[in-house]
Amino acid sequence: MADRPRRGRFFWWRSVRARTTLAATAVVAVALTAAGLAVLAVLRHNLVDSANLQAETTAREVVSKLAAGTDPARLTLPDDDSQPVQVVSVDRRVLAAGEGVRGQPPMADYGPHSKSSEDDEDDEDETSDDDEEEDDKDEEEDDKDEQDAQTPSGPAAASAATDEATFGDVRLTVDGDGPHPFRVAALAAITPNGQPATVYAGASLETADSAVADARHAMLIGLPPLLVVVAAVTWLVTRRALRPVEAIRAELAEIMDGDLSRRVPEPAARDEIARLATTTNATLAALEASAERQRRFIADAAHELRSPIASLRTQLEVAQAHPQLLELDGLIGDTVRLEHLAADLLLLARLDAGEQPRSDRVDLGTLVRDELSHRAGDRIAVDAALPDDAVVVTGSRTQLARVLGNLIDNAQRHAATTIRVGLEHTIGGKAVLTVADDGPGVPDGDRDRIFQRFVRLDDARSRDDGGAGLGLAIVRDVVQRHAGDIRATDGINGGACFVVTLPTVHS
Repeated sequence: MADRPRRGRFFWWRSVRARTTLAATAVVAVALTAAGLAVLAVLRHNLVDSANLQAETTAREVVSKLAAGTDPARLTLPDDDSQPVQVVSVDRRVLAAGEGVRGQPPMADYGPHSKSSEDDEDDEDETSDDDEEEDDKDEEEDDKDEQDAQTPSGPAAASAATDEATFGDVRLTVDGDGPHPFRVAALAAITPNGQPATVYAGASLETADSAVADARHAMLIGLPPLLVVVAAVTWLVTRRALRPVEAIRAELAEIMDGDLSRRVPEPAARDEIARLATTTNATLAALEASAERQRRFIADAAHELRSPIASLRTQLEVAQAHPQLLELDGLIGDTVRLEHLAADLLLLARLDAGEQPRSDRVDLGTLVRDELSHRAGDRIAVDAALPDDAVVVTGSRTQLARVLGNLIDNAQRHAATTIRVGLEHTIGGKAVLTVADDGPGVPDGDRDRIFQRFVRLDDARSRDDGGAGLGLAIVRDVVQRHAGDIRATDGINGGACFVVTLPTVHS
């Protein structure tokens, strides 16, 4: 048990379900917090606008009473603690005040007649005086000075020009209780004796602050339960969505024991998980087929190797017991056959392992001439029809020579009197290599089967004459690795013709 590899522990917080739940809850929390802050901001803005409107309305009512000739001492002002009102002169004396702020200094220091406004007016007057002195020295600007002298100035002009209320936040003590926040509006006014004044009217912000605080409190109370609900729903939904994935994982874990005939369950819903299950089953089917081909290949290879090895052993045992009966020709034949079979098996193993051919430039015309020059002792002479120009393809020269050699060997076993090799360059950028014979031909039903491994047709069952049944299988695999195609058609006088199509360099 100590030698067995340890598997990593599975922690629930590392699962997709936990990470999804955490991410969804965090996103909802951030979104709700941002939305809550926006709602609170809008709520306070609306309540402050309402307070502004209330304070401005009260101030304008007082201004209207002063304009109607009501003496400040006899003004009827609101006695509500939430609506303090003061009438303040230019010299900051309180001319009238509501009950809540009676006897108190001015509630605000801004407005049309505040100290800052007077300082601005003084600066304007000083600037005007300096301009007048300069204009006295320059006779050409006398007309401009006269126009400036006729321009109205002073508090009366400022009061006449000011028609908009000025607002500010102030903390006031009303009836000895406080201080409390108020929104105060300042408006310019003219007393019945013609003196400028400022009317200050306030509106309490306690209602606004209380409403905002209540809303914030309600949001803080409701946020955690809502996040718990979101997390629970996300956890359950994710669990239900990932249940088919867990079923697929469990089935694959059992399939790992070696039973490739089993398949993972496919959900009824046509979603991504269903497509994953379909792809997984297709992969399992391909693996099963590959494993079956491998087992069959190993069994056939063992069967094919057993015969020449048994024959060699028998002949060697006979030669050991009776040296005079030793047949060297039989031993050499079986050895050569065993050598070819081993080479074919090794090549097929490399092709099955995914070995890619080299990317050399190969002239098929030269390749055919070289191959035929090495086969001068064949049973039937081979006729070749080759083009004058070069037909160049990309690939492995050794493997392409193996293709041509296997096709000619196959033709030599079946041809009666004639074997022809043709090569042409099609308009579509393809090189077409043909090997035809006048033998018995290939039946239509066997033209695909003959390219399978260890397949022999009925008239080629003899292992001595028909080979191991790997030649055409090697041809097909090599041609496919070179992005080509091979097919069997009718040859000379009903014989067989194998057509190899390869892409040329120009294509």
